[in-house]
Amino acid sequence: MAEKTTAGPMDAARFAALADAYGSALHRWPRAEQAAAVRFAETEEGHAILRRAGRLDALLDRQRVEAPSPTLYGAIVARAATEVRQVRRRRFWWLGFGLAGVGLAGAVAGLALVTVVNPDIQSDHYVMDANATSFGDAGPDADQTEEDL
Repeated sequence: MAEKTTAGPMDAARFAALADAYGSALHRWPRAEQAAAVRFAETEEGHAILRRAGRLDALLDRQRVEAPSPTLYGAIVARAATEVRQVRRRRFWWLGFGLAGVGLAGAVAGLALVTVVNPDIQSDHYVMDANATSFGDAGPDADQTEEDL
């Protein structure tokens, strides 16, 4: 916590603000403020501010926090375990989506590369139609010489 320091004597507002922040024990105050605070604490107004801060310190020192019950502890641990599993599951799904995205990007890049690098070349070869096979024409007017054997 960055505190502004005072070069000269301390005023009551600054002393009260420091007492509210750091309590009545002057050794807990910022070192740059301690010398001026000790001088101001000797005044009647300083004593009153430190008494008020001391009462608050005493109230805070008496406050005790109970240990959590075993039921509450078990519920917190179970909830934390559930959260950890959900985070791992989400991470696994995002990893799968990322890998699928990389694969799709690779396919699109490959398609674009093949399209750009291999332009359409007109060939003198026969283009097969729907009735043609790699063994010859299988259309209705096809010649039946092999089947007659």
